Amino acid sequence: MPVHTPSPLRRLDPVALRDEFPILAERIHGHRLVYLDNANTTQKPRSVIEAESSYYAHDNANIHRSTHLLSERATKAYEGARARVAALIHAPDPHQVIFTRGCTEGINLVAQSWGRANLGPGDEVLVTWMEHHSNIVPWQIVCAQTGAVLKVVPFDDTGTLDLDAFDRLLGERTRFVSLIHVSNALGTINPVKDLIARAHARGVPVLVDGAQAVPHMPVDVVDLDCDFYAFSAHKMYGPTGIGALYGRRELLDAMPPWQGGGDMIASVTFEQTTYNVVPYKFEAGTPNIAGVVAFGAAVDFLRQFDLDEVAAHEADLLRYATDRLSTVGGVRVIGTARDKAGLVSFVLDGVHPHDIGTILDREGVAVRTGQHCAQPVMDRFGVPATVRASFAIYNTRDEVDALVSALTVVREVFG
Repeated sequence: MPVHTPSPLRRLDPVALRDEFPILAERIHGHRLVYLDNANTTQKPRSVIEAESSYYAHDNANIHRSTHLLSERATKAYEGARARVAALIHAPDPHQVIFTRGCTEGINLVAQSWGRANLGPGDEVLVTWMEHHSNIVPWQIVCAQTGAVLKVVPFDDTGTLDLDAFDRLLGERTRFVSLIHVSNALGTINPVKDLIARAHARGVPVLVDGAQAVPHMPVDVVDLDCDFYAFSAHKMYGPTGIGALYGRRELLDAMPPWQGGGDMIASVTFEQTTYNVVPYKFEAGTPNIAGVVAFGAAVDFLRQFDLDEVAAHEADLLRYATDRLSTVGGVRVIGTARDKAGLVSFVLDGVHPHDIGTILDREGVAVRTGQHCAQPVMDRFGVPATVRASFAIYNTRDEVDALVSALTVVREVFG
């Protein structure tokens, strides 16, 4: 199905864009909402909200199963969204895009389908120390099931991956590499194209966790030459509970189903079941159709803009925030890699991050505090948690100023 790309692209105007996000008009404890928790989940434009509502109001039916008009419309919307998602990441064929409940489920799918079929005792799976828990725990589970061993690539004091250690750990027993594109806890942008090439030189397939990359920069899975790429809609202005996994076609064809049920089969008897083709082989049961439709609308929203311009806007906010935070006494930034995406994690001497978050909330500033589902990162820096401010297309320098102003309140409270 052809996918329309708006032309010319819209000029990025964060202030004007805010009117398209209803929730940004909310008042929090009497203050204008300053939403800086975008690495956790982004807010949704009116077009995405209306797409999901419109599906339920006008097209609600199951897909792929009926011949009546509502089912035909629902199926067309569902598969149209698949084509849009494929176009966003430059997948060569929409059928290489599998809808999942999110990035986490995509990683689990690969671990349980590819991993259980291909890993054995003594084999090694290589991850990095900066992974989100969703790219650690699934591999620990499959290693326990198969006898494989998990190996971990360290990073330095700036939060930059140790490439020499990557090469050393990429050994004769390495069977799979799974790594994060952009660290959700540090903001580090990993050189995934180079790392994929190093792994492929040894015949090792690679999965990339792209949850923090797709909304913020151009992603081309063909150019990266990755074998799998997983991401979530809710971090790119779409709904929660839906995501996508891109896979290389020959790998997906060879992988067994992860779950059984309706629509993932071609034929079922009590003696034998024949499975459906990719991607339907991996989409058992009635899917989150409304979520997929809204996912497609989120892709349409994002594709209105030059993603290089989006990345430049968020990089400007990062530079500005880093500079402004340096004026607050006792602030220490955690993660100072040279190549970073638009988020900054920090601690404040003598104040627990959870207390900081509570006071910021009273000032109308929403940030994330805690371990960010990346406990090994916190352990590496010897901190229990951090405060994380993360930026999106609708954030402004004025909001960074509001964050810093709220931190002065924290400093006044704790002395």
